Amino acid sequence: MLPLDEQLTYLKKGLAEIIREEDLRDRLTQAARTGRPLRVKAGFDPTAPDLHLGHTVLLRKMKHFQDLGHTVIFLIGDMTSLIGDPTGRNITRPPMTREEINRNAETYKSQVFKILDPQKTEVRFNSEWLQPLRFEDIVRLCSRYTVARILERDDFSKRYKEGTPISVHELLYPLAQAYDSVALQCDVEMGGTDQKFNLLVGREIQKDFGQPQQIVATTPLLEGLDGVNKMSKSLGNYIGIAEPPEIMYRKVMQISDDLMFRYYELLTDRSMAEIDRMRARIAAGELHPMQAKADLARLIATDFHSAADAARAGEEFDRVVRRHEVPAEMETVEVPPMRVDKMLAKTGLAPSVSEAVRKIKAGAVKIDGEVVRNVTQEIPGTTCIVQAGKNWRKVVVKPDDGGPR
Repeated sequence: MLPLDEQLTYLKKGLAEIIREEDLRDRLTQAARTGRPLRVKAGFDPTAPDLHLGHTVLLRKMKHFQDLGHTVIFLIGDMTSLIGDPTGRNITRPPMTREEINRNAETYKSQVFKILDPQKTEVRFNSEWLQPLRFEDIVRLCSRYTVARILERDDFSKRYKEGTPISVHELLYPLAQAYDSVALQCDVEMGGTDQKFNLLVGREIQKDFGQPQQIVATTPLLEGLDGVNKMSKSLGNYIGIAEPPEIMYRKVMQISDDLMFRYYELLTDRSMAEIDRMRARIAAGELHPMQAKADLARLIATDFHSAADAARAGEEFDRVVRRHEVPAEMETVEVPPMRVDKMLAKTGLAPSVSEAVRKIKAGAVKIDGEVVRNVTQEIPGTTCIVQAGKNWRKVVVKPDDGGPR
């Protein structure tokens, strides 16, 4: 068991805020004295089928509590997903269907154990305690908090002032999340900084139920590949934890040098002292930023695949991006004879023919190493290697089937 101050240092790395740190110190002291591990939970609403690195900031901090012997609860919000988290929304989120929720929840269970220890993790669904609630129970829960307090939330306050509709079911979301903490008797609840209001409601509701108030621990919101916006699948600036190692590696190599240090802090177990020394070496010219970024890409790819996979991903990146060679492996597609712009759209190298034309005019398309200049050019030969930006396909041209070209 680490000394208390070292435990706190380990747990605080990568956290934005602890409410209250002195309470966490007391709980850790009690845990050591009594042998009762803390109960630490974080909730994830299964609103999309895959998790990305932004979610793993929380998962990694949960693992740190596991490392110190505490009980971690990975809570799948299958009931709160029916409401839809209004955090950061300027419109009402459409409720999900039960089928969508169940399907996404199954993928979550398989993905989280890439970081968490399955032997030390409780996987729970909040339908266990929310679904059995009678209407009378819900009314009593609602009586424990005021509308005025809920409307203090930034997103609710802004929508109310702008006259944007707020549905009554959205007001239930913070209370439902708070009741999760009561049902699980949480010592610590974790969430992103955008969840701070909901986490604080949990403290208040626990107090009303006669429980010790949970410690709130918030993590920063991880910027996506653009370095500006929160990592999000809808914005396309994400790295999915189920993506192939080659894609993960390549995406990490796209981030800026400044963002690299933040990723080291939030997505690896490197200590702040180690990260500071690396920053100093780069500033002194002793370490090239590209090498530091490659080391980061290897660490992240290893976390979700293996060291061998990460090494192969690094070799592939060097071959294709640095030495401009053809990838060792690529998808093979069959097409009839057709124009290059239509072929790009058909093979997924461009989302549409118009976007394919834009890529060709920008000089971003090569066939067998030669830049394509003519938008209406026919695909040459029977087999060719096509590159559009960073994407590649082996295209096999089959005899014309008489269909449209």
